[in-house]
Amino acid sequence: MLDWPFRAPGRGCSNSTAETIRIEAHFLVPTLPEKIFLIFAALLAIQSIASLRDGFRFLRLVRASRRKKPGDFTPSAAVIIPVKGVNPGLETNLARYLEQDYPNYQLVFVVASERDPAHDWLRARLQRHEDSRSGACVALRVAGYSDERGEKVNNLLAGLSAVAAGTEVLVFADADARPSSDWLRGLVAPLADSSVTVSTGFRWYLPGEGFVSRLRAAWDTSIATLLGDHEHNFAWGGSMAIRAAEFARLRVAERHWARTVSDDYALTRAVREARGKIRFEPRCLIASREESSFGDFVNWANRQIIITRVYMPHLWRMGLAAHLLYCGVLSGGLILLALEPMRDRLIVAAILAGILLLGLAKGRIRSIVARELFPEERESLARHGASYWHLAPLVPWVMLFNFVVAGFTRCIEWRGTRYELPSRDEVRILSRRSD
Repeated sequence: MLDWPFRAPGRGCSNSTAETIRIEAHFLVPTLPEKIFLIFAALLAIQSIASLRDGFRFLRLVRASRRKKPGDFTPSAAVIIPVKGVNPGLETNLARYLEQDYPNYQLVFVVASERDPAHDWLRARLQRHEDSRSGACVALRVAGYSDERGEKVNNLLAGLSAVAAGTEVLVFADADARPSSDWLRGLVAPLADSSVTVSTGFRWYLPGEGFVSRLRAAWDTSIATLLGDHEHNFAWGGSMAIRAAEFARLRVAERHWARTVSDDYALTRAVREARGKIRFEPRCLIASREESSFGDFVNWANRQIIITRVYMPHLWRMGLAAHLLYCGVLSGGLILLALEPMRDRLIVAAILAGILLLGLAKGRIRSIVARELFPEERESLARHGASYWHLAPLVPWVMLFNFVVAGFTRCIEWRGTRYELPSRDEVRILSRRSD
């Protein structure tokens, strides 16, 4: 029985009887602040247990996916990749895309301007690839700029014009991703099932040398593990595939991408409105690693949540409520620890410790997933893989900040361009950095 304080009984009792009643009541009746803490702590415990259960399900799904062969469904495919700037690792990433284990595919790279350093860099390397007469067919397009949509989406739309006639599957990917050799085969394979509209992977950040890189890994993989074998998946623009016929039927280019900065949320919306299905393919989780300043990380994280608020407001509301609950319970528990008698402090401390341990366990699952997905990163993960669970208690506080910021602004900066997002069907360009 919980040990909660209770005030002395009324008149008519002897001192010894009153003291006995007071002690017994002390174990039975919490004060109002303690009742509030208990209620919300119970809700948080339920939420944390459910989250941990989902973590185990995610791990089982990853293991089951890796045991299976990628599949033999290999229709003609076009991979459209928007590029801006020559970032570290682009050479290796380009090689990975050019060397996919897939019999018939085309790569279309798109830049916004010929003045972008990536334009000449890509043109030279793609020319060498064509001269070698091996691997994928390649194309390079210049999209220009649009005042009605984001630069990335505008690049994707321009890339569609270079897709070879008769292409059966459209694939969209990111230049800063480093796919495995069977990525394309694994991403397209689920489309053999006619009930699947979109197949998607997700990024999986690996912790680097700096604290910010490790925090980014813990932050972002908490989103990755929301995906699974269920009906609530969302597409991720860095790794998503759709049949060309379905893309046209859903009028993605004409309707959903015409005025948006979010290619993936817009495609998700199109699929859900048509009552289609988004299939998550764990083998298409793509390793990423990024070192940055803390300010750059916060701006990046804010942008992810602002975009979520605009295009999937119900997810933003749910996330805000969940992180308010977590941070509120921990804050309330710390206040009670400062004010309660010693015996009550032990109970509050035990509750808080239990909640923290559940979060640490979920983070531990993510470190296991990383080791199993990316065995080539064994040494790096041996040094820094514990960041997934060491930093797990910090992530909800950062997330809460991101969700609160998203409640007060609809402005984002993305690769040198500032956007205002009045609604999910409207984009305003506030400023654009020249190349």
